[in-house]
Order: sequence, then structure tokens, then C-alpha cells
Amino acid sequence: MTTEVLDSGKPSPAQSLGELMESMGRAAVAAAQVLAHATTTQKNEALQRAADALLRQRNELLVANGHDVNAAKRSGLSGAMIDRLTLDATRIESMAAGIDAIASLPDPIGTVLGEWKRPNGLVIQRVRVPLGVIGIIYESRPNVTADSGALCLKSGNAVVLRGGSESLQSNAAIHACLLAGLEAAQLPRTAIQLVPTTDRAAVGYMLAGMADYIDVIVPRGGKSLIERVQKEARVPVIGHLEGNCHVYVDRDADLNMAREIVVNAKMRRTGICGAAETLLIDRACARTHLAPIVAALLDAGCEVRGDAQVQKVDPRVRRASEDDWYTEYLDAVIAARVVDGVDAAIEHIRKYGSAHTESIVTDNKETAEKFLAHVDSAIVLHNASTQFADGGEFGMGAEIGISTDKFHARGPVGVEQLTSYKYIVRGTGQVRP
Repeated sequence: MTTEVLDSGKPSPAQSLGELMESMGRAAVAAAQVLAHATTTQKNEALQRAADALLRQRNELLVANGHDVNAAKRSGLSGAMIDRLTLDATRIESMAAGIDAIASLPDPIGTVLGEWKRPNGLVIQRVRVPLGVIGIIYESRPNVTADSGALCLKSGNAVVLRGGSESLQSNAAIHACLLAGLEAAQLPRTAIQLVPTTDRAAVGYMLAGMADYIDVIVPRGGKSLIERVQKEARVPVIGHLEGNCHVYVDRDADLNMAREIVVNAKMRRTGICGAAETLLIDRACARTHLAPIVAALLDAGCEVRGDAQVQKVDPRVRRASEDDWYTEYLDAVIAARVVDGVDAAIEHIRKYGSAHTESIVTDNKETAEKFLAHVDSAIVLHNASTQFADGGEFGMGAEIGISTDKFHARGPVGVEQLTSYKYIVRGTGQVRP
């Protein structure tokens, strides 16, 4: 049986899921070979044209997204998931700006990371190369289509995207803009492929059936998706299981600064992985800082679940259970507790945290440096909101995700994190004795 994918991006009526995925895998490998040697000019042109297309097609994107959002509401999707799904003019402009920012970044491919000469005359270089083909499995957020496609293209990787069924129309509209950019730069359309089916078996196929084509999998979504990916994937995985992020307010914190940071860290966008889920307040400043910060959270519409001391400052505070200290709410809920100084805060984070993002608010430089050095999370901040856990805010243009792994990539996964390296050795006839 001949396997084909129609130009529309939809499978042939006679094509099985296995044939579709195999066809996409082979096409991705072939495209990756082209991208690995594409010029910086070509890649940047593709990105800039894609960004232009997003802005030109914003009305069509909003219509497509509206269909997805309405369907999601009818199906009872949570408020946090609907927030992640929803596009508006500002978010579309942000997507386009992110792609432009990626285009402006230095091209990592071919960068010499190190060079040295051996006593025998051999000259050795360590040089950046693409990973190859990246598979990305994600839920809700249609901006992942734009961010992932752009980052993979800039880093010389082909990508196979499998978005959630709830964002199918939004993803397809964004993908069309990326394809327009590839065509304008005379790069293969198959460099950025979107799995054109809502069949959940496609996820299993990417995880276990495409090891001959996909070099690494990146999951973006809820805990159940990421657990499944980490369990079933037959290729390396870059990702994080949870974002149980903390803000610690130290005894030397400025109250106004602390209040503003805590409310922003929790409430700016509650459904992102960098949202604060636990507030820790130093016992030494609880008398002055605890009640105003808790009141500010409650007044902003946040449910506070606290220990006994937190409950005493406001009758609206609910009692926290042991499970609350482990929970990533992704909603307007925060756990709060009083701790005995920075050492106790560090210990709490070690025990309950997910190694994602933590922040300390303090004017004491020595205390801040201790927190920054001893908290073993991917991102640790001083006097700043955890909502800055974002590749765009780090100057990376965008990110594929936040990795809590300790190998290959950690923190925001941007262009450089989507590369590997190889050694190039130049000689003048040397043989080994």
C-alpha cells in the first residue's frame, strides 16, 4: 500500500495511523538532513515570514481559536485549561514577536564550543550540531505550536508536533503560517509537521513506535501526560513533571515588595508552570508581613490554605493538609506556612518541591546568596516573581518548556538547549603508536 500525506496535511482516506506516522517520521528525517545544513539567512527568512503570516492571519486565527474555546467550554474543560487555550490579539502579537526574537538570536549550529591542540599536532574542536528530529506532545496551549516550530527550525531540527484535540483548529491555523514561512525560504514543508489526527493512539505511536525517526521527545501538559511520556517513551525525554514553585519571604524583606511579588507570582496567570503554589514566611517577620500578604492574596481572589499561624491572621484562610504542600494547583489557590528562617525554607523546598522555580524576597544579600546556592531547582530568583520562569523573559525568544532534568538541558529549553555537539579532529597524517 502506498503511504501518502495529502498536501492539506490530512491523511489519505486509505491510510492507517501507523502508515501516517511512519510517513511523517521518514519525511522528518529527510527534512532534518536539509535543515542541518540550511543557512542562517534561510532559517531567519522562514521565521520572519511565519511571524508576518501570523499577524496577517490574526482574524482567521481568532475564529479558529473561538471554535476550540467554545467546544472546550461545552466539554467542561477547567478554567485553567481554557485560559491556556485562549488566544486574543495580544497573545497572537506575542507569538509573532517571539518568532521574530528567535530569528534575531545567533545561529547556534556550527558554533565552536572549544578548541585545543594536542602535543602530537592534532587540532580538536567541539562544535554544536542539531539533535535531529524532535517530537513534541502538548495540551491546550496553541502558542506551543508557534514557539516549538520556530525554536526547532532555528536550531536546525525537524519537528513532529502532536497538539491536544481541544486546540486542533488553533494549531492547524498557526501551523499554516509556519508552512508559509518554510515555503518562502525554500525549505521543506516537512521540517515542521503537525499530526493531523485526534486519535490518541498517535501519542503512543510517537512514544514507542518511532524510535527510528524521533531523537528526543518533549512533553508539554498536565501531570498525567508527562507521567505517561516518561514511562512509555523509547527515546530520551526533556521535560518536567510538576511546577510546585515557592516564594519565601525573609525577615529582611521589604513588605511592599514582598506583597507585590507574591500576588504577581500566584495570580498573574495561575495556569502556568511558573505560578507560585506555596508561600513561606519567616517567623521573624510574621507579625508585620503575614497578615498584609495573606489579605492581598485573598482580596485578589486567591484561596489560601494555611498552617495554624496563617489561619489565625484571617478567618478566610482554610486549613492546609499535608497534601497541599506537594500540590501544583494551576489555579487561584496557594498553600502558606510560617517557617523558622531561611534554613527551614530551604528544607521545606527540598522536601516538597519539584525542582522547578523558587524565589526569595529579602534585602539581606548574604541570606539571598545562601538561598540561591542551596536551593537545587532549575530556576532560583532573588526579589523577583516566579512568573519570570519563561524562555522569552530569559531573552531566548521563546521556549519549548522548562526542564527539571539534571542532564542535557535544565531550565528554559531554547535554541541552544535543542543542540548537541560533535568533535572535529584535524590532523596532518598522525597515526597512533
